[in-house]
Amino acid sequence: MGAKTLFDKIWDTHVVHSIKDGPQVVYIDRHFIHEVTSPQAFAGLKKRGIGVFNTSKTIATADHNVPTKDQHLPIKDALSRHQVNTLINNCDEFGVELYGLGHPYQGIVHVIGPELGITQPGMTIVCGDSHTSTHGAFGNIAFGIGTSEVEQVLATQCVLQRKPKTMKIQVDGKLKQGVVSKDIILYVISQISTSGGTGYFVEFCGSAIESLSMEARMTICNMSIEMGARGGMIAPDETTFEYIKGREFAPNGTDWDKKLAHWKALKTDKDAVFDTEYHFNAVDIEPMITYGTNPGMGIGITESVPAINPTSDPSLTKALDYMDLQGGGQLLGKKIDYVFIGSCTNSRIEDLRMVADLVKGKQKADHVNAMIIPGSKQVEKQAMEEGIDQILAGAGFELRQPGCSACLGMNEDKVPTGKYCVSTSNRNFEGRQGPGARTMLASPLTAAAAAITGHITDVRKMLN
Repeated sequence: MGAKTLFDKIWDTHVVHSIKDGPQVVYIDRHFIHEVTSPQAFAGLKKRGIGVFNTSKTIATADHNVPTKDQHLPIKDALSRHQVNTLINNCDEFGVELYGLGHPYQGIVHVIGPELGITQPGMTIVCGDSHTSTHGAFGNIAFGIGTSEVEQVLATQCVLQRKPKTMKIQVDGKLKQGVVSKDIILYVISQISTSGGTGYFVEFCGSAIESLSMEARMTICNMSIEMGARGGMIAPDETTFEYIKGREFAPNGTDWDKKLAHWKALKTDKDAVFDTEYHFNAVDIEPMITYGTNPGMGIGITESVPAINPTSDPSLTKALDYMDLQGGGQLLGKKIDYVFIGSCTNSRIEDLRMVADLVKGKQKADHVNAMIIPGSKQVEKQAMEEGIDQILAGAGFELRQPGCSACLGMNEDKVPTGKYCVSTSNRNFEGRQGPGARTMLASPLTAAAAAITGHITDVRKMLN
């Protein structure tokens, strides 16, 4: 048999058929769908006159195109309204469970799976969305698929995939004050680049990773895709089991005992060999922020933006032109216009608590527009029960309703042209948050600090 990685163990038990010199047919345990990448897939099923192979394995929600204000009213934007209505009709016609607007379980697809206990260790999970890798925090194989593959899974509960190579990223040591999981992943991507993980599935491990909460682990796996990886995963442990226990769709009774015994065996064997390994020390990481137009263009908050010289990559010049920043200068003190705290990367209750703790009794800068978007109706409800909504309102932050919001310019929450936004989302591509918007990725702590001061700030100065 030989020693195996956690990835190999899960993958190998889900292969239904191997095609000689080609891809493998992989069985999928859980399929999440939303309004953007499912219409064409359902249209394909209709054209072929077939149904959804196993409706109990598919869950739908509306998230990308939904407004984050007045969700009880009809959606104003015609395209968004059409996409959401199409999802409602398709789920109705094919018998798929839908957590649509107004449903107590509605929210961002990668937030609701874990919080409802649907996401569990050892599974294969797919969704027509690149950040499906988030679910890997529970010790499973989760990855994004294209629209034609969404149709494949709806029709067969399987998907054609070539097996990726394996990578280990080990982060050891204790994180310094003001440094959180978002900083870890931005640091790692800045070190290995946005293509460093291409062709690999990554397992994150080490004492710094093991010390993280489940919500923090989800942030790490969420952004594994930003280093080009197929996905990221973290072996399940007591933290994982404690998080899942008692959730809406988690196993219970004897079923729980049986599942738990299986989950506890889900770990990489001691002598297993990865195709590539990286090792980092947590003490080297400070609060991170991006200066450019991909998530790999990140620096520690006190560091300088790379200087442009004759040997510089042309993409650096292009990025700094778009961002209207000087090479060689610092970002500290740079005036900003917007703060967006949300997205499938950082919109969970812990993120909101972190922000509320920092801004309590303070007031945001007058010129800053600060939006906080909970990841789900459940997060929103919890924030209200804990009085977080009151703390945020008192500091001048606007807590809206759940959705993908300003992570991507597909709904009403866009950042205007030329404006700087410190964002807790996962991508800072040109125009990602709206045409001409300038995005700086950071942790919820760093984003909240910028909202209070009105400029890029080292949050550690506010924590001391």
